[in-house]
Amino acid sequence: MNERKEINPMLKTGLEMGPIVVFFVAYLWLKDHVFTISGREYDGFILVTAGFIPLIVASSAALWRLTGKLSRMQVATVVLVVVFGGMSVWFNDDSFFKMKPTMIYLLFAGILGIGLLRGQSYLKVVMEEMVPLEQDGWMILTRRVTLFFLALAILNELIWRTQTTEIWVYFKTFGLTAALFGFFMTQGSLFQKYGLGEDGGES
Repeated sequence: MNERKEINPMLKTGLEMGPIVVFFVAYLWLKDHVFTISGREYDGFILVTAGFIPLIVASSAALWRLTGKLSRMQVATVVLVVVFGGMSVWFNDDSFFKMKPTMIYLLFAGILGIGLLRGQSYLKVVMEEMVPLEQDGWMILTRRVTLFFLALAILNELIWRTQTTEIWVYFKTFGLTAALFGFFMTQGSLFQKYGLGEDGGES
């Protein structure tokens, strides 16, 4: 197993967020264009999706190479991008790629839900180093995150099925990120109540 390494935080953020930024900019540039390849027409969204797949694979590979580690969430995201993005390109149908966030959030909610049924917090395994909490705090937070992921999955389905592609791209790029940030910002009282100090005791 590779030893975990520390890298420049700016470089790490660039590798994690860069593909999403490139996808957004490329979509704005190509959204009104149609391209004919081997006698078949593809709109700009499909071509941007085709370019996004190798980009996120390369950025994740670079991140793994530099840090020696990828989270399970990052690995699952890359796999689903390849599968659903590839299906969108292959079938020339953007609905597959738009379903990807739904599948990601349902997958995470399902995994967390299984842990809860077993009386465990799988979220703790992923986030314990970043957010040290008592066990009761982890269980409460895991239940909330599970419901939140289910809500995001439903919201993504509503957006892509009822709105234009452009609205969905803005929602995917900014809306989901803002929702995740806002959710954890609202958990301040839980972190304060169940947080552990540096010595492992209550803060």
